[in-house]
Amino acid sequence: MGEAIGQILPYGVAVALSAFPIVGVVLMLATPRARTNGPAMLLGWALGLALVGTIVLLVSGGAGPSEQGQPADWVSALDLALGVLLLWVAVKEWRGRPRGDEEVTLPKWMKTVDSFTPVKALAVGTALSAVNPKNLLLSIAAASAIARTDTSAGTQAVALAVYVVLGSLGPGTPLVLYFALRERSKHILDGLKLWMERNNTVIMAVICLIFAAKLVGDAISDLSS
Repeated sequence: MGEAIGQILPYGVAVALSAFPIVGVVLMLATPRARTNGPAMLLGWALGLALVGTIVLLVSGGAGPSEQGQPADWVSALDLALGVLLLWVAVKEWRGRPRGDEEVTLPKWMKTVDSFTPVKALAVGTALSAVNPKNLLLSIAAASAIARTDTSAGTQAVALAVYVVLGSLGPGTPLVLYFALRERSKHILDGLKLWMERNNTVIMAVICLIFAAKLVGDAISDLSS
């Protein structure tokens, strides 16, 4: 179990640092439906992470390492493809970073959070984790890393659960602050929102570049063995 959990720890941290779900939760906490929409979005985010991971593990069919200790060829090929895609995302994010006093462009849905219902908040949270390309690629890579280990289905499920919990710490933090500090949390949350908006592209570019290098390196090593 330790091997499987160890494989997904960096991916969980990387997904937790995704800015838009954090900013989205902060925005919803400033609306009249804060107490329902905030938790609904977090739940949707966690469900999306779990859904993607579960699909990858089911498709893998429990295919673990070969008798020689090497992962199945399809796993290595998937890692190579994911690495190349993450490299492309890293370049795209870096080129799109705000420069100087340039205004940060936010998704259109963030301008309509005041009208969100809990169901819509849940749907947006799920879409951000299961459909957004950056988070989708990282979740697939995390599940692929679990599939590489020679562990039982139950152990893989536990590792996936740990990944979901870690990946939910980012958008979950504003909720904890909101319910723990009440009105005193507003200044902290506003500062967090502004910082994440400004630094999102750079953070994601660095994260994607690091994981791209890791995945491509592992895939080349495995395929050439």
